[in-house]
Amino acid sequence: MSASGAGARSQSHQRLEQALAAFLRQEFGASVAAIIGFTDILLEDARRDGLSGWIADLERMKAAGVQLSALITGIIEADRQGGAVLESRLRHELRTPLTAIKGYGELLAEEALDDGRDEHARDLAQVLEHADRLLGEIDRIVAFTGGDEAAPAPVEAEIEAVHSVLSQIRPLDAGPEPPPSRQSHILIVDDNAANRDLLSRRLKREGHRVSLAESGAAALALAASGDLDLVLLDLMMPGISGFEVLRRLKAAEATRHIPVVMISALDEIDSIVRSIEAGAEDYLPKPFNPVLLRARINASLEKKRLRDREQAAILALRAEKEHSETLLLNILPKTIVMRMRNGERVIADRIAEATILFSDLVGFTELAARLSPERIIELLGFLFSRFDALAARHGLEKIKTIGDAYMVAGGIPEARPDHAAAMAEMALEMRDTAAAARRIVGETLELRIGIHTGALVAGVIGTHKFAYDVWGDTVNTASRMENLGLPGHIHISAATRAALGDSFRVEPRGPVEVKGKGLMETYFLLGR
Repeated sequence: MSASGAGARSQSHQRLEQALAAFLRQEFGASVAAIIGFTDILLEDARRDGLSGWIADLERMKAAGVQLSALITGIIEADRQGGAVLESRLRHELRTPLTAIKGYGELLAEEALDDGRDEHARDLAQVLEHADRLLGEIDRIVAFTGGDEAAPAPVEAEIEAVHSVLSQIRPLDAGPEPPPSRQSHILIVDDNAANRDLLSRRLKREGHRVSLAESGAAALALAASGDLDLVLLDLMMPGISGFEVLRRLKAAEATRHIPVVMISALDEIDSIVRSIEAGAEDYLPKPFNPVLLRARINASLEKKRLRDREQAAILALRAEKEHSETLLLNILPKTIVMRMRNGERVIADRIAEATILFSDLVGFTELAARLSPERIIELLGFLFSRFDALAARHGLEKIKTIGDAYMVAGGIPEARPDHAAAMAEMALEMRDTAAAARRIVGETLELRIGIHTGALVAGVIGTHKFAYDVWGDTVNTASRMENLGLPGHIHISAATRAALGDSFRVEPRGPVEVKGKGLMETYFLLGR
């Protein structure tokens, strides 16, 4: 076997032993931690409940638990040579603190049961259970350290479990890390020039773009004006501290999305916890491990990329929702949309008084026969887009278009006292618009307009291509006013004339025979 092959096998074996040691330390350490934890709780309760006679025994149990933890750590990490010599020491050294824990624990448990202290008895039972579990594990620890010629089956199973995990994790020295999928912009904030230079060189090697700030003020200025993907922030700086910089970054809408990794020689738990609570993505103590630093940076950048994608998706959905909202509001009145969103399934309203207008292009059939389809669409588009703008400006509701006919209503869906006046204003401007179109398209265009005022029913019909529509005698009569009108004139009923009052100039037309209504007094609207 080559030297390189032997070295690789030795390295793999060493990695397996280290992982197995960590596994066993976790398994046995959990029971020791439980013993110490429950003992701490019992000590707190004893002081609270005035059980002064318990305190000395509980403190001895806790000291034995701490001693046991140190012994297990030392045994697992000790050199495996001389296991047979260690065997008797291991059995003796581990049993000594366990015996103390069990002895004092059993005495206190009996006393707790006698005094009816059930909660204390349950906590002591937990301590004794974990002590018994550790006594049963001593043989496995001895086997692992080499005291037995063959490891018991449970240890073999643990070796297999650890080996399975390691096979899925690539060693750090198995080759260079792949380059980042895209260049990221990272800001390094540190008052120490050497630290800035070191971090900058490492990050540039990784393919990142780097900006530097020597103070908190400079960092805030760069963060506000740049497209940063990550900030590496020193905690202890003169002037504005790193913690204050973090708080300001997370408080500002423009910078709160930028992940921040704190890097500091201050590794006490309060600083770490408060930084995370203030919004830091991570916290690395100095001196930092470069491999760990790279892993933390890449993890933070990946999280930001995912958040950026999520925000882009949210913005796209919002834009799509706004587009759908616009389309919906082009079909239905805003208040009707709100009612449908609030759960109304049937939208139907009886309107006491509203005004309806119909308009029609005179001679449109002959005009359509002469013009190309594109020219016809251009002409109708010119007219109807301007009619739509007039309806919106006067607060009226466009109902529909049918061919060259245009229908609009006033006083729905919200009541308004001036619906007839608003409709009269629109009718006059529609007539002027048709005259302007005649000059633009070079064709003779005249509108026939009819208006009537009265009660009606309004609502939403259909489930596919639904529409807001109106029904009733008022609608039919307005249509008759348009049919019986004259080119270039605005034909209104007596009801509309009465609703307008004296604000508009009208001319009597005289009685007109209206289908289904008989003779009706009608008028031509002339202007204000």
